Amino acid sequence: MSVVRHSRLLILGSGPAGYTAAVYAARANRHPVLITGLEQGGQLMTTTDVDNWPGDVEHLQGPALMERMRLHAERFNTEIVFDHINRVELRHRPFHLFGDNGEYTCDALIIATGASAQYLGLPSEEVYRGKGVSACATCDGFFYKGGCRRRGRQYCRRGGALSD
Repeated sequence: MSVVRHSRLLILGSGPAGYTAAVYAARANRHPVLITGLEQGGQLMTTTDVDNWPGDVEHLQGPALMERMRLHAERFNTEIVFDHINRVELRHRPFHLFGDNGEYTCDALIIATGASAQYLGLPSEEVYRGKGVSACATCDGFFYKGGCRRRGRQYCRRGGALSD
Protein backbone atom coordinates (compact mmCIF):
# COMPACT_ATOMS: atom_id res chain seq x y z
CA MET A 1 0.00 0.00 0.00
CA SER A 2 1.41 3.39 -1.00
CA VAL A 3 1.76 6.34 1.31
CA VAL A 4 -0.63 9.19 0.54
CA ARG A 5 1.23 12.46 0.24
CA HIS A 6 -0.50 15.69 1.31
CA SER A 7 0.20 19.20 -0.01
CA ARG A 8 -1.47 22.49 0.73
CA LEU A 9 -1.31 23.39 -2.98
CA LEU A 10 -0.88 20.98 -5.85
CA ILE A 11 -0.46 22.05 -9.48
CA LEU A 12 -1.19 19.62 -12.32
CA GLY A 13 0.72 20.38 -15.50
CA SER A 14 4.21 21.44 -16.45
CA GLY A 15 3.54 23.72 -19.40
CA PRO A 16 3.70 27.52 -19.28
CA ALA A 17 0.53 27.82 -17.18
CA GLY A 18 1.68 25.24 -14.64
CA TYR A 19 5.12 26.76 -14.19
CA THR A 20 3.68 30.29 -14.03
CA ALA A 21 1.24 29.20 -11.32
CA ALA A 22 4.14 27.57 -9.46
CA VAL A 23 6.27 30.73 -9.56
CA TYR A 24 3.45 32.94 -8.28
CA ALA A 25 2.40 30.45 -5.59
CA ALA A 26 5.96 29.86 -4.41
CA ARG A 27 6.66 33.59 -4.21
CA ALA A 28 3.52 33.87 -2.05
CA ASN A 29 4.94 31.19 0.29
CA ARG A 30 2.32 28.58 -0.67
CA HIS A 31 4.95 25.80 -1.03
CA PRO A 32 3.49 24.36 -4.25
CA VAL A 33 4.01 20.84 -5.49
CA LEU A 34 3.84 20.55 -9.29
CA ILE A 35 3.05 17.20 -10.92
CA THR A 36 4.47 17.15 -14.43
CA GLY A 37 2.16 14.77 -16.27
CA LEU A 38 3.24 12.66 -19.23
CA GLU A 39 4.57 15.47 -21.41
CA GLN A 40 6.84 17.54 -19.21
CA GLY A 41 7.00 21.03 -20.66
CA GLY A 42 3.77 20.66 -22.63
CA GLN A 43 3.28 21.52 -26.29
CA LEU A 44 6.15 24.00 -26.29
CA MET A 45 8.54 21.05 -26.14
CA THR A 46 7.72 20.40 -29.80
CA THR A 47 7.86 24.05 -30.85
CA THR A 48 10.82 25.46 -32.70
CA ASP A 49 10.97 29.26 -32.86
CA VAL A 50 8.93 31.03 -30.19
CA ASP A 51 8.89 34.53 -31.62
CA ASN A 52 5.86 35.81 -29.73
CA TRP A 53 7.46 35.61 -26.27
CA PRO A 54 8.03 39.13 -24.87
CA GLY A 55 11.59 39.97 -23.97
CA ASP A 56 13.34 37.42 -26.17
CA VAL A 57 14.34 38.94 -29.48
CA GLU A 58 16.71 36.20 -30.64
CA HIS A 59 15.14 32.94 -31.85
CA LEU A 60 13.99 31.35 -28.62
CA GLN A 61 13.29 27.61 -28.92
CA GLY A 62 10.33 26.01 -27.13
CA PRO A 63 12.35 23.45 -25.13
CA ALA A 64 14.78 26.17 -23.99
CA LEU A 65 11.88 28.35 -22.79
CA MET A 66 10.37 25.46 -20.85
CA GLU A 67 13.73 24.68 -19.25
CA ARG A 68 13.99 28.30 -18.12
CA MET A 69 10.45 28.18 -16.71
CA ARG A 70 11.22 24.98 -14.80
CA LEU A 71 14.39 26.48 -13.35
CA HIS A 72 12.46 29.62 -12.39
CA ALA A 73 9.87 27.58 -10.50
CA GLU A 74 12.60 25.54 -8.78
CA ARG A 75 14.45 28.73 -7.81
CA PHE A 76 11.53 29.54 -5.50
CA ASN A 77 11.47 26.00 -4.09
CA THR A 78 8.61 24.54 -6.08
CA GLU A 79 8.79 20.80 -5.64
CA ILE A 80 8.45 19.02 -8.97
CA VAL A 81 7.11 15.46 -9.01
CA PHE A 82 7.33 13.28 -12.11
CA ASP A 83 4.01 11.47 -12.21
CA HIS A 84 0.86 11.19 -14.30
CA ILE A 85 -2.48 11.64 -12.54
CA ASN A 86 -5.12 9.34 -14.00
CA ARG A 87 -7.96 9.69 -11.48
CA VAL A 88 -9.16 12.42 -9.13
CA GLU A 89 -11.81 12.71 -6.43
CA LEU A 90 -12.88 16.33 -6.09
CA ARG A 91 -16.20 15.98 -4.24
CA HIS A 92 -14.67 16.30 -0.78
CA ARG A 93 -11.70 18.03 0.76
CA PRO A 94 -8.95 17.31 0.85
CA PHE A 95 -8.93 16.51 -2.85
CA HIS A 96 -7.59 13.05 -3.65
CA LEU A 97 -5.48 12.32 -6.74
CA PHE A 98 -4.24 8.97 -7.99
CA GLY A 99 -1.12 8.77 -10.13
CA ASP A 100 0.97 6.11 -11.77
CA ASN A 101 3.61 6.47 -9.03
CA GLY A 102 1.62 7.55 -6.00
CA GLU A 103 -1.44 9.01 -4.31
CA TYR A 104 -1.80 12.63 -3.32
CA THR A 105 -4.16 14.82 -1.34
CA CYS A 106 -4.29 18.59 -1.36
CA ASP A 107 -6.26 21.48 0.08
CA ALA A 108 -6.12 23.48 -3.16
CA LEU A 109 -5.64 22.28 -6.72
CA ILE A 110 -4.66 24.20 -9.86
CA ILE A 111 -5.37 22.27 -13.04
CA ALA A 112 -3.07 23.54 -15.78
CA THR A 113 -3.03 20.52 -18.06
CA GLY A 114 -3.14 22.47 -21.31
CA ALA A 115 -4.29 21.09 -24.61
CA SER A 116 -3.22 18.53 -27.16
CA ALA A 117 -3.06 19.17 -30.86
CA GLN A 118 -5.62 17.22 -32.85
CA TYR A 119 -4.22 16.16 -36.19
CA LEU A 120 -6.05 14.46 -39.05
CA GLY A 121 -3.92 11.33 -38.97
CA LEU A 122 -2.37 11.78 -42.41
CA PRO A 123 1.12 10.32 -42.91
CA SER A 124 2.31 13.64 -44.35
CA GLU A 125 1.40 15.49 -41.12
CA GLU A 126 4.27 13.85 -39.26
CA VAL A 127 6.71 14.42 -42.12
CA TYR A 128 5.86 18.13 -42.44
CA ARG A 129 5.21 18.99 -38.80
CA GLY A 130 7.18 22.16 -38.11
CA LYS A 131 7.79 22.57 -41.85
CA GLY A 132 4.40 23.90 -42.89
CA VAL A 133 2.02 21.73 -40.84
CA SER A 134 0.96 23.61 -37.74
CA ALA A 135 -1.49 22.99 -34.93
CA CYS A 136 -1.61 26.54 -33.58
CA ALA A 137 -3.23 29.35 -35.56
CA THR A 138 -2.47 31.83 -32.78
CA CYS A 139 1.21 30.88 -32.82
CA ASP A 140 1.75 30.46 -36.54
CA GLY A 141 -0.99 32.57 -38.13
CA PHE A 142 1.51 35.38 -38.58
CA PHE A 143 3.27 33.32 -41.24
CA TYR A 144 0.05 32.98 -43.26
CA LYS A 145 -1.31 36.50 -43.12
CA GLY A 146 -1.51 36.82 -46.92
CA GLY A 147 -4.79 34.95 -47.33
CA CYS A 148 -5.17 31.45 -48.75
CA ARG A 149 -2.05 31.76 -50.89
CA ARG A 150 1.39 32.53 -49.61
CA ARG A 151 4.43 32.69 -51.86
CA GLY A 152 2.42 30.98 -54.57
CA ARG A 153 1.51 28.01 -52.35
CA GLN A 154 -1.96 27.11 -51.19
CA TYR A 155 -2.74 26.16 -47.65
CA CYS A 156 -5.84 25.23 -45.73
CA ARG A 157 -7.08 25.34 -42.17
CA ARG A 158 -9.01 22.58 -40.49
CA GLY A 159 -11.15 23.35 -37.45
CA GLY A 160 -10.11 24.16 -33.97
CA ALA A 161 -11.37 24.47 -30.44
CA LEU A 162 -13.79 27.26 -31.35
CA SER A 163 -14.72 26.22 -34.87
CA ASP A 164 -16.09 22.69 -34.43
